[in-house]
Amino acid sequence: MSRLISESLKQRIASLPEGPGVYLFKDEAGRPLYIGKAVSIRKRVLSHFRCFGETFSREGAMLAEVRRIDFIETAAEADALLLEASLVKENQPKYNKELKDDKSYPFLKITAEEYPRLLVARGRKPDGSRYFGPYTSVKLLRQAVSMLRRLFPMRTCDPMPEKACLMYHIGQCKAPCEGKIDKEGYHRILKELELFLEGRRDVLIRHLFRRMKEYSARREYEKAKTVYEEIRALSVVPRTDVLKDTGKVLKELKEVLSLPKPPVRIEGFDISNIAGREAVGSLVVFVEGKPARSFYRRFRIKTVEGIDDYGMMREVVRRRYTRLLGERGPLPDLIVVDGGKGQLSAAKTELDLLNLSDVPVIGIAKQHEHLFFTGRENPLVLPQSSPVLQVIQRLRDEAHRFAITYHRKLHKREAFASILDQVRGVGPKTKERLLRVFGSVSRMKGLSEGELVRKGGMNPKLAQRLLGALKR
Repeated sequence: MSRLISESLKQRIASLPEGPGVYLFKDEAGRPLYIGKAVSIRKRVLSHFRCFGETFSREGAMLAEVRRIDFIETAAEADALLLEASLVKENQPKYNKELKDDKSYPFLKITAEEYPRLLVARGRKPDGSRYFGPYTSVKLLRQAVSMLRRLFPMRTCDPMPEKACLMYHIGQCKAPCEGKIDKEGYHRILKELELFLEGRRDVLIRHLFRRMKEYSARREYEKAKTVYEEIRALSVVPRTDVLKDTGKVLKELKEVLSLPKPPVRIEGFDISNIAGREAVGSLVVFVEGKPARSFYRRFRIKTVEGIDDYGMMREVVRRRYTRLLGERGPLPDLIVVDGGKGQLSAAKTELDLLNLSDVPVIGIAKQHEHLFFTGRENPLVLPQSSPVLQVIQRLRDEAHRFAITYHRKLHKREAFASILDQVRGVGPKTKERLLRVFGSVSRMKGLSEGELVRKGGMNPKLAQRLLGALKR
């Protein structure tokens, strides 16, 4: 790597993940210079810097301005493609000339025909069609279209023929050409596709569940089974395969919540405990409305005893932002806590003590999904269809999932350890190994002595004592 690169940047590059995602080159003021996608974030960033300084180029000029590198991991390359498009469109980085101009890049297009088609299109045209995008890879977008046609069978022929084609026989078209589906049924499929493309998967799945129950009530079991298979197929497609216009949603968040600027970075907190035992807190981070898992953090409650959720929230908020201020890390544009007035007040108290009163914070109450604000008596009530509420709900649900997962892990570890503590000859290293290999007490109960010896790496006598303790 070039000697022109600072030590801090070299260390940052070395710490980047190997998986897929999006990386952001930023200048001294934190403004994005360039946003890119990668199958391996670290390898792609390294390839940028490998020949830095050897020749003069536009890329070299860009790299000379880079002072910080951020990243967002994704589940797959297709997710990175769509997230990259969204981030570039919102931030308009200086060196991302490609996606600044929508005209030459591919979109998903739903045509304005009597029986619409789903196509990949270059640029937008004022033809009455609906467009989603832009995206950067035609190849990945065509793969997405193939997947969508299996989930939402629509015609592909142009013009529409008089007889059903191969697509009908392989289940990827409903053959409106032969009248095998009426216009109402076809447009119902179209509406479901649009819900999916808009990111409203939860609404779509609830709608499909209702339809499945209606078919079952009428004893139309074949139709009910078909809808059930659609629900299963939708459930295994990653949520980020198709994204809505995040820039528009962030602007809506700013307006609806009266924020000083669109909340590009949102941090969410949740507390999980059972009667005050093994209490944990979670922090999740959304960037541009999407989970940024590399920034997630977990907290074991240290200073609060007994049932005191407000005290636990104060501790977690205090620890998070004391450390962030010490590291001079980026502050969020919005903080969301899981809970009503009490949790909100607890978080606000700690923020004020840290001189972070300017950071907006809201609470979302579980029972009615009302939004609470500091200095405001009545909560804000938004319709369930509101994109603003949906973003906040996803953040809250993710914080809750992350906290619950950690709490269960600790609870399982404690239960596991308490039983193993009763067995003479099982030390800390053996406990750790057994937990890693078998995961739970219930799994170990079903094992034979030979399996414990072979998989657990223990001698036969110790395996006998352990099985005896498990049976007791």
